[in-house]
Amino acid sequence: MPLLPILRFPDPRLRKVAVPVTNIDGSIRQLAADMAETMYEAPGIGLAATQVDRHIQLIVIDISEERNAPLTLINPEILADEGLQIGEEGCLSVPGVYDKVERAEKITVRYLDLAGKTQTLEADGLLAVCIQHEIDHLKGFVFVDHLSQLKQARIKSKLAKQARITA
Repeated sequence: MPLLPILRFPDPRLRKVAVPVTNIDGSIRQLAADMAETMYEAPGIGLAATQVDRHIQLIVIDISEERNAPLTLINPEILADEGLQIGEEGCLSVPGVYDKVERAEKITVRYLDLAGKTQTLEADGLLAVCIQHEIDHLKGFVFVDHLSQLKQARIKSKLAKQARITA
Protein backbone atom coordinates (compact mmCIF):
# COMPACT_ATOMS: atom_id res chain seq x y z
CA MET A 1 0.00 0.00 0.00
CA PRO A 2 1.51 3.33 -0.98
CA LEU A 3 1.89 6.17 1.45
CA LEU A 4 -0.21 9.13 0.43
CA PRO A 5 1.10 12.72 0.38
CA ILE A 6 -0.48 14.84 3.13
CA LEU A 7 -1.51 18.38 2.21
CA ARG A 8 0.08 21.09 4.34
CA PHE A 9 -1.68 24.16 5.75
CA PRO A 10 -2.36 26.71 4.24
CA ASP A 11 -2.89 24.68 1.03
CA PRO A 12 -6.26 25.85 -0.37
CA ARG A 13 -7.28 22.24 -1.12
CA LEU A 14 -7.70 21.78 2.66
CA ARG A 15 -10.66 24.19 2.38
CA LYS A 16 -12.65 21.99 -0.02
CA VAL A 17 -15.84 20.56 1.45
CA ALA A 18 -15.97 16.78 1.10
CA VAL A 19 -18.89 15.10 -0.63
CA PRO A 20 -20.67 12.02 0.75
CA VAL A 21 -19.50 8.60 -0.36
CA THR A 22 -22.27 7.06 -2.46
CA ASN A 23 -20.76 3.64 -3.16
CA ILE A 24 -18.51 1.72 -0.79
CA ASP A 25 -16.46 -0.43 -3.12
CA GLY A 26 -12.93 -1.80 -3.38
CA SER A 27 -11.46 1.60 -4.23
CA ILE A 28 -12.93 3.14 -1.05
CA ARG A 29 -11.67 0.23 1.08
CA GLN A 30 -8.23 0.55 -0.54
CA LEU A 31 -8.17 4.31 0.08
CA ALA A 32 -9.09 3.71 3.74
CA ALA A 33 -6.27 1.16 4.07
CA ASP A 34 -3.78 3.51 2.38
CA MET A 35 -4.93 6.36 4.64
CA ALA A 36 -4.45 4.20 7.75
CA GLU A 37 -0.94 3.24 6.67
CA THR A 38 -0.15 6.90 5.94
CA MET A 39 -1.55 7.92 9.36
CA TYR A 40 0.54 5.31 11.18
CA GLU A 41 3.70 6.26 9.30
CA ALA A 42 3.26 10.03 9.84
CA PRO A 43 2.70 9.25 12.85
CA GLY A 44 -0.77 10.42 13.79
CA ILE A 45 -4.04 9.24 15.34
CA GLY A 46 -6.46 10.48 12.68
CA LEU A 47 -6.56 11.36 9.00
CA ALA A 48 -9.34 12.72 6.80
CA ALA A 49 -9.52 12.05 3.06
CA THR A 50 -9.40 15.82 2.52
CA GLN A 51 -5.84 15.82 3.91
CA VAL A 52 -4.72 13.46 1.14
CA ASP A 53 -6.50 15.50 -1.56
CA ARG A 54 -9.50 13.18 -1.82
CA HIS A 55 -12.59 15.23 -1.10
CA ILE A 56 -14.96 12.54 0.08
CA GLN A 57 -16.39 11.98 3.56
CA LEU A 58 -13.96 9.35 4.82
CA ILE A 59 -11.83 9.39 7.96
CA VAL A 60 -9.58 6.89 9.69
CA ILE A 61 -8.72 7.02 13.39
CA ASP A 62 -6.68 4.89 15.76
CA ILE A 63 -6.14 6.09 19.32
CA SER A 64 -5.01 2.68 20.62
CA GLU A 65 -1.62 2.38 22.32
CA GLU A 66 -0.77 -0.62 20.12
CA ARG A 67 -1.82 1.24 16.95
CA ASN A 68 -3.73 -1.81 15.76
CA ALA A 69 -7.38 -0.76 16.08
CA PRO A 70 -8.19 1.43 13.08
CA LEU A 71 -11.68 2.90 12.97
CA THR A 72 -13.03 3.95 9.58
CA LEU A 73 -15.95 6.36 9.44
CA ILE A 74 -17.69 7.04 6.15
CA ASN A 75 -20.14 9.95 5.90
CA PRO A 76 -19.82 10.67 9.65
CA GLU A 77 -22.45 12.88 11.24
CA ILE A 78 -22.50 14.11 14.82
CA LEU A 79 -26.01 13.52 16.14
CA ALA A 80 -25.51 14.89 19.66
CA ASP A 81 -22.84 16.49 21.78
CA GLU A 82 -22.55 17.49 25.41
CA GLY A 83 -20.10 19.13 27.76
CA LEU A 84 -16.91 20.94 26.94
CA GLN A 85 -13.28 19.99 27.09
CA ILE A 86 -10.19 21.98 26.23
CA GLY A 87 -7.18 20.04 25.07
CA GLU A 88 -4.02 20.48 23.09
CA GLU A 89 -4.37 19.42 19.47
CA GLY A 90 -1.98 18.94 16.62
CA CYS A 91 -2.53 18.03 12.99
CA LEU A 92 -0.63 16.14 10.30
CA SER A 93 -1.43 19.02 7.93
CA VAL A 94 0.03 21.55 10.37
CA PRO A 95 3.24 19.79 11.44
CA GLY A 96 4.95 20.86 14.64
CA VAL A 97 2.09 23.12 15.77
CA TYR A 98 0.05 22.38 18.88
CA ASP A 99 -2.50 24.55 20.67
CA LYS A 100 -5.52 24.34 22.94
CA VAL A 101 -8.91 23.87 21.27
CA GLU A 102 -12.36 23.68 22.84
CA ARG A 103 -14.46 20.68 21.78
CA ALA A 104 -17.51 18.79 22.98
CA GLU A 105 -16.63 16.37 25.75
CA LYS A 106 -18.96 13.61 24.56
CA ILE A 107 -20.48 13.00 21.14
CA THR A 108 -22.76 10.57 19.40
CA VAL A 109 -21.79 9.99 15.78
CA ARG A 110 -23.53 8.03 13.02
CA TYR A 111 -21.48 6.71 10.10
CA LEU A 112 -21.15 3.90 7.60
CA ASP A 113 -18.51 1.24 8.13
CA LEU A 114 -16.46 -0.38 5.37
CA ALA A 115 -19.22 -2.95 4.83
CA GLY A 116 -21.72 -0.13 4.21
CA LYS A 117 -23.60 -0.77 7.45
CA THR A 118 -24.88 2.18 9.50
CA GLN A 119 -23.19 2.41 12.89
CA THR A 120 -23.73 4.68 15.87
CA LEU A 121 -20.91 5.37 18.30
CA GLU A 122 -20.81 7.26 21.58
CA ALA A 123 -17.37 8.72 22.15
CA ASP A 124 -15.74 10.81 24.82
CA GLY A 125 -12.27 12.02 25.70
CA LEU A 126 -9.58 11.68 23.05
CA LEU A 127 -11.77 9.71 20.63
CA ALA A 128 -14.46 12.43 20.71
CA VAL A 129 -11.82 15.11 20.08
CA CYS A 130 -10.28 13.16 17.23
CA ILE A 131 -13.62 12.53 15.51
CA GLN A 132 -14.58 16.22 15.78
CA HIS A 133 -11.15 17.27 14.48
CA GLU A 134 -11.38 14.98 11.45
CA ILE A 135 -14.99 15.93 10.68
CA ASP A 136 -13.80 19.56 10.67
CA HIS A 137 -11.43 18.60 7.83
CA LEU A 138 -14.35 17.18 5.84
CA LYS A 139 -16.07 20.55 6.22
CA GLY A 140 -13.01 22.47 4.99
CA PHE A 141 -11.72 23.54 8.40
CA VAL A 142 -8.33 23.06 10.03
CA PHE A 143 -7.85 23.09 13.81
CA VAL A 144 -6.04 26.43 13.62
CA ASP A 145 -9.36 27.98 12.52
CA HIS A 146 -10.35 27.66 16.19
CA LEU A 147 -7.43 29.93 17.18
CA SER A 148 -7.06 33.71 17.17
CA GLN A 149 -6.08 35.48 13.95
CA LEU A 150 -2.75 36.42 15.54
CA LYS A 151 -1.96 32.77 16.28
CA GLN A 152 -3.04 31.80 12.75
CA ALA A 153 -0.69 34.40 11.25
CA ARG A 154 2.20 33.14 13.41
CA ILE A 155 1.53 29.55 12.38
CA LYS A 156 1.46 30.48 8.65
CA SER A 157 4.75 32.34 9.09
CA LYS A 158 6.33 29.42 10.96
CA LEU A 159 5.24 26.90 8.32
CA ALA A 160 6.41 29.14 5.46
CA LYS A 161 9.81 29.39 7.14
CA GLN A 162 9.96 25.59 7.57
CA ALA A 163 9.08 25.15 3.88
CA ARG A 164 11.92 27.48 2.83
CA ILE A 165 14.41 25.61 5.03
CA THR A 166 13.46 22.18 3.65
CA ALA A 167 13.25 23.36 0.01
